This record gives sequence, C-alpha cells and structure tokens, in this order.
Amino acid sequence: MSDQLVISEPEGTVCVPAATLARIVVRAAERADGARVRRPRRNVDVEVVGGRATVTIRLAARYGSVLPELADEVQGNVASALEQMCGVEVGSVDLAIEELE
Repeated sequence: MSDQLVISEPEGTVCVPAATLARIVVRAAERADGARVRRPRRNVDVEVVGGRATVTIRLAARYGSVLPELADEVQGNVASALEQMCGVEVGSVDLAIEELE
C-alpha cells in the first residue's frame, strides 16, 4: 500500500493516509450488493503515482451473484469514489474473487 496521497494546492497541502485510501476503497467496493472485501487491511492495495491510482482488491462474493457483473460494479464504484473524493485518476481496479459466501 502506498504511504499516502499528497494533494498540493495553492491554498495548502492535503495528505490522505494509506489507511484512509484503503477505507474509501472498501466502502465503495462493498456498496455493490453481494461483495465483501476479505480482511480489508491485508487485501486492499492502493498505489498512487503522479496523481494516478492503481487498486488491487481481494473479495468474497455472495453465492448466486453474476461474477462479471459484480466485478464491473465494484470497479466502477471504487474508481468513482477515488476520483470524486481524492481527485485522482484511476488507471485500474484489479480484483480477485477468492471466496463465495
């Protein structure tokens, strides 16, 4: 996980710690019905380089979910949340569905 996101503006600097970035990702991912991030501290990686984010998430999915549709929804939710809340461009949201519940 990256150390933090630093946003420099003429008015000052905003620092968003890695744990906060991960929490944004977890909440956005879990807005998708049927998705749960497995052990959020270990299974979320957010790397921001040059204002561009790369996210990796490991998920559990509810049995019966259409997995490609669930993945699309999670990816969209995560990208949208990071773009809106942090002003970063999201290059990719890579996920692995490792468990069914």
